[in-house]
Amino acid sequence: MKYSTRVKPISYVKANAAELIRELGEKREPLIITQNGEAKAVMQDVATYEQTQATLALLKILALGNREIEQGKVTPVAEAFRRLRKQRSQR
Repeated sequence: MKYSTRVKPISYVKANAAELIRELGEKREPLIITQNGEAKAVMQDVATYEQTQATLALLKILALGNREIEQGKVTPVAEAFRRLRKQRSQR
């Protein structure tokens, strides 16, 4: 996707807000909003925003897991299963 085709000045956004919101929902592509010729904000539909947030949350979980591996905070799978079986048998 070429973001250069999805750039609008703030004055255009103000004058065409309803149309832009409809278009965002249909195309699901972000819109870059400029002010005084500089990119200042990005506008996107809610579904895409929520999907992005979910993806970022998963990436954060993976990064935390990788950090724990690097720090040696791991348990071999055989040991983990042994502990689980022991807990289960004690119930």
